[in-house]
Amino acid sequence: MIRKSVNPFSASITMGLERGYSRELIHKSDVISWLQGWQDRLLKEKKVGLSVCISECEIIFSGQVEPHLKLSMINYPKFPLKEEDLKDVIELLVRDLMEAFNQNRIVIEYLDETIMLENSPDIDPRIKES
Repeated sequence: MIRKSVNPFSASITMGLERGYSRELIHKSDVISWLQGWQDRLLKEKKVGLSVCISECEIIFSGQVEPHLKLSMINYPKFPLKEEDLKDVIELLVRDLMEAFNQNRIVIEYLDETIMLENSPDIDPRIKES
């Protein structure tokens, strides 16, 4: 048996399942299909494999309840990457997801930092501001 180890790395993306603030639902199967095509292009063009775990959740915030997907990634020991390269690929994934599914903002959580990418300062009108 072969044992392979890499330094700990974890990333998590939380993506809303509504296009913009339209309440038009995005289906999980559409995200999975899009993601598989994106992974295929990444592997072909950059020779990089990125494994993604998807789970469903809801984000609840001050009047808003929106279904979301949580996409989780690790530095898979079978195909390890440098942490900097992983973060670059994950940020590329987020930018492409935002464009493909009309997302205004997406947050990436790493072990050492939390990043928010946003297209505009607009917020969901269901959120009650004080």
